[in-house]
Amino acid sequence: MKEILAQLGISSQNKGTSTGNHWLAGSGSELESFSPVDGQLIATVQPTDDASYNNVVNTALEAYTTWRTFPAPKRGEIVRQIGDALRANKTNLGKLVSYEMGKSLQEGYGEVQEMIDICDFAVGLSRQLYGLTMHSERPLHRMYEQWHPLGITGIISAFNFPVAVWSWNSALAWVCGNVCIWKPSEKTPLCAIAVQHIVAEVFKKNDVPEGVCCLVQGGRDLGEKLAADERVALVSATGSTRMGKAVAQTVAARLGRSLLELGGNNAIIISEHADLGIALPGAVFGAVGTAGQRCTTTRRLIIHESVYEAFTQKLVKAYGQLRIGNPLDEHNHVGPLIDKDAVTQYLNAIENCKQQGGRFVVEGAVLEGSGYESGCYVKPCIAEVNSQLPVVTQETFAPILYLLKYKTLDEAIALQNAVPQGLSSAIMTLNLREAEQFLSYAGSDCGIANVNIGTSGAEIGGAFGGEKETGGGRESGSDAWKAYMRRQTNTINYSTQLPLAQGIKFDL
Repeated sequence: MKEILAQLGISSQNKGTSTGNHWLAGSGSELESFSPVDGQLIATVQPTDDASYNNVVNTALEAYTTWRTFPAPKRGEIVRQIGDALRANKTNLGKLVSYEMGKSLQEGYGEVQEMIDICDFAVGLSRQLYGLTMHSERPLHRMYEQWHPLGITGIISAFNFPVAVWSWNSALAWVCGNVCIWKPSEKTPLCAIAVQHIVAEVFKKNDVPEGVCCLVQGGRDLGEKLAADERVALVSATGSTRMGKAVAQTVAARLGRSLLELGGNNAIIISEHADLGIALPGAVFGAVGTAGQRCTTTRRLIIHESVYEAFTQKLVKAYGQLRIGNPLDEHNHVGPLIDKDAVTQYLNAIENCKQQGGRFVVEGAVLEGSGYESGCYVKPCIAEVNSQLPVVTQETFAPILYLLKYKTLDEAIALQNAVPQGLSSAIMTLNLREAEQFLSYAGSDCGIANVNIGTSGAEIGGAFGGEKETGGGRESGSDAWKAYMRRQTNTINYSTQLPLAQGIKFDL
């Protein structure tokens, strides 16, 4: 790992603030990055102080006046080169993601692949920032709309996807003509430093000014500063619902824009018509992937009463085959939670479930002994609940799966929707009518609704996001680019008269 860190430009002590190729000194208590894999200190990072923060913002504002003049296809070409640079660094960066965050190595590689994919998507998008032409009611007039960049995009990302979610925002923001300031999670600061080095080198080769890709590091107070800064046109924040509400209120108070990707409490409905051979791996990966620390993690299985016992037995057997351990070992299915605070939340949720009447068919526990020295490894567990207990309606970022039984599809959909969150959902069924009802206006109320795949593992081609306490934001594919631009309606009069709209007369 030391060699990988060196190749990614990371030393034992690092500056955490950058405008691209320039790194700025900060002050205050250093951020310490401990690996949940082995509990070892990886490196330290200087946080961003007030002076360096203002330096970053001012540099970004100046860079914006130049970057927006680059033709969009030229911006796309530079993002294409960033994708190639990520391809060249996929192995090293994927291993760092796995080691600093704790997700399996395959998931670490997959996260970097998402970055590559969104760069490819953004390249095509750079030639498709379309407006509309409308017919005017006035003769010899032309109406159309066009899209312009906003300015600074502030990106607040979470620890569970320490690089991919940043790329969803930055790649689109850049081809739209914006500049970016990234505040990563203080739990995964080194991944951000590695990415900054990779991107800065590409920008330097293309004579892109300092300030188009900026990095600031710190805790909650820095996120609050970014949200309150009137110079930041758009704040895209990924994290807990609590955090998102605070960001939304702060940004709204200054009439800024926010894009929120918040909590999920995702369910799979297992129909009596399901192919259980497909449903099983979809449910298990959805529940235990990234040790239950995805916003799209499957937290609830709503199972038809006729297949409930059979499917529960399959689940219990599958959980007995899970290998828990060092995520850099590709034979392991489940790595650690991010830190001991997450372990405490896991244990509290298990205790609350038991007190509220839940019965565990696969017991949870904190693992100890050789290979588990960090204290962050836990057993994925399964609880049967007779109704949607209070703990079931809450998002616990841990591998705890709740089982509920249903009789009718209407009942199952009602259970699916009866939580505050609305991110991802799925139904396992071979019945066409059930599938269509689930996808209809009377079905899932989530931003993502799947048939015969799980809740986890979205592709970048579709807009990603959810409803209700998930925040309503959309990132990545489709027309999500519009969130990073401002719409302008234009009317051109090429006649010799000045007719007014709505037939209004104004004669002088």
